[in-house]
Amino acid sequence: SLQFGYNTGVINAPEQVCVCVCNVSQERYGEPFEDGTVTTVWSICVAIFSVGGMIGSFSVGVIVNKFGRRRSMLLSNILAVVGASLMGLSGLSRSFEMIIIGRLVIGVFCGLVTGLTPMYVGEISPTSVRGAFGTLHQLGVVIGILVAQIFGLELLLGSEHLWPLLLALTAVPAVLQTIMLPFCPESPRYLLIVLNQEEEARKALVHLRGTEDVEDDIQEMKEEGMKMSLEKKVTIPELFLSPLYRQPIIIAIVLQLSQQLSGINAVSSRHIKGAEIQPIYATIGAGIVNTVFTVVSLFLVERAGRRTLHLIGLAGMAACALVLTVSLVQKIYPPMSYLAIVAVFGFVASFEMGPGPIPWFIVAELFSQGPRPAAMAVSGFSNWTANFLVGVSFLKLEEVLGPYVFIIFTVLLIGFFIFTFLRVPETKGRTFDDIAQGFAAKTGPPAHAPVSEAGVDGLPELFGNKSLP
Repeated sequence: SLQFGYNTGVINAPEQVCVCVCNVSQERYGEPFEDGTVTTVWSICVAIFSVGGMIGSFSVGVIVNKFGRRRSMLLSNILAVVGASLMGLSGLSRSFEMIIIGRLVIGVFCGLVTGLTPMYVGEISPTSVRGAFGTLHQLGVVIGILVAQIFGLELLLGSEHLWPLLLALTAVPAVLQTIMLPFCPESPRYLLIVLNQEEEARKALVHLRGTEDVEDDIQEMKEEGMKMSLEKKVTIPELFLSPLYRQPIIIAIVLQLSQQLSGINAVSSRHIKGAEIQPIYATIGAGIVNTVFTVVSLFLVERAGRRTLHLIGLAGMAACALVLTVSLVQKIYPPMSYLAIVAVFGFVASFEMGPGPIPWFIVAELFSQGPRPAAMAVSGFSNWTANFLVGVSFLKLEEVLGPYVFIIFTVLLIGFFIFTFLRVPETKGRTFDDIAQGFAAKTGPPAHAPVSEAGVDGLPELFGNKSLP
């Protein structure tokens, strides 16, 4: 997860890197680049990362079904090393094209990461602390962003001569993970439900739980496996066509959109000028706030619940976006620049309370083992697509609307708040099958699975009276 954050933040940390890249590249062309060309080159370097992420996230389902959870993560590290090598050698090769290709490859890797990591962590975690472990994904992301911002300082690696090393540094975590991941067990759910290897699943659970008593986990997985055995393999079109999956996939997509269309990638240090603080240190300050409040969410998610934290985060972001708009409109008054700082920091703090971590892991909770890979692929693709659209459109919108551009995000955040309040169930402390049974109870049983007196699919009714809001 740290990789995703590092590669998101590293491209924005050293502003002079753009000039350095074009300076070494223009030697091959024999003439200097125009300012417009420099801007275009760097815009492509930034945007191509999201394009790669869209490709990688959409491929999660295919790869994870073929290679399993752990092996898929191992294989994806090859992409990280290749991408890092291309970017690291771009200085010696005097080639901005290598940076573009390297960013595309790294984007594919990060797209895979955003699906594989929450899926694997969610499947190996005990139900009682699954949300806390899921939040660790976002903690890794924000730590990666913060590390990139710190290393991007000119006095460290953000200098004219060291910027290739800054971009290539992303290979280090990939190598470390490649060394350490073989010591981690494969997902017990994958072993038992998909591969039908009960003994291997039991060994993995004993290793993960630190106790020989894993019968409750095994039984819960068997019940989910019995339900899955009655279902045919779920494809992406079936997620939308089947009444059983339509509601959870819509919820998953909207939650992912609530993360990217919240405006989190639009708020930057540019919006707090005039407060006598250097933009780079304001950015690092926001990174620290990101990290601190992700840790806060880590401790609250199993107490307050996913739905509650997401609602609190959306409400806080909407309020801060409104305050930021007011401070930018009234920026002729010096105190307003400090109000903008409070608004920006409050915005990112609210984001990390809910909309930052929760959409990544709640998707894995909304689906049983069968449709989960396809659902992770669709939801991840939605996230990366929204990320790309915000990236390519925000500057133009800001140019047209000025400070009022954040009103758009305020309206969207209010809409996401209403949707979450009305449609998103609480998943805290509930098994995967329990949650799936809840959606089945709302939509009725699928045509291929008759209902008996014992409950949906012939299994005991686990959902009880926990109806969806």
